[in-house]
Amino acid sequence: MKRYLPWIVGLVLVAAFIAILPFSVTIVPIAEVEAQQQSEAFDPVAYVDGIWESQILPVVEEKAVDLAAILSQFEVDEKGLATKEQLTAIAQENGLITVGEAHVYLVKGAGTVTAVDTESRVGTLTLQLDGYDGPITVKLYTGPRIPSDDTAVRDAVGFINFGDFRDQTEYGKVGSELNKRVAGQVLSGLDLSTLEGKRISFYGAMGIRTFNLVTIDVSVVTVVPIKIEVVE
Repeated sequence: MKRYLPWIVGLVLVAAFIAILPFSVTIVPIAEVEAQQQSEAFDPVAYVDGIWESQILPVVEEKAVDLAAILSQFEVDEKGLATKEQLTAIAQENGLITVGEAHVYLVKGAGTVTAVDTESRVGTLTLQLDGYDGPITVKLYTGPRIPSDDTAVRDAVGFINFGDFRDQTEYGKVGSELNKRVAGQVLSGLDLSTLEGKRISFYGAMGIRTFNLVTIDVSVVTVVPIKIEVVE
């Protein structure tokens, strides 16, 4: 009898486990799991829909700083280079510095369009900015695309934070969707063929990358327009 006792105990334990199994394990069909995952998928379009008019546009108009005033503070050499230390002080006063050390600004201004690049899908216009006669060239994106790695709109508004999202992918999708919104709603109505020589006014976001750099090339700055208007 002693020889069979371990077997008997083992059989009792297995029987007990089988008896409680239906109450401790829930079998979920694969289709239901996939449906649940789909329902939890992040929707960048819906996210931007919820903040574009109610938060993005009001914040831009409220916090935008005159671009000519910012650029007038940049001290550049003959190659258009400025020191990171000097630019950092200006960004701290007039904009924000991201975790990745990019300097981002909400800006506004007006000026005369001197050139329009329509050859590239990432088109730009060149602007003679009112109130600024320095060496830095000012450009604005005109579409139909804005570079996916330009996250100035997302970063400059100041209330879209990485910690609000589950991962870097979601955070990146917000930046891309904001650029698509600019291209689709702000820039699509521009008649680029007649823009040269016209005066425009704008609100927008501008980013300057400084990570791992000591001197920064600011010979050309490019603004993502969030509002743009042909004034004459």
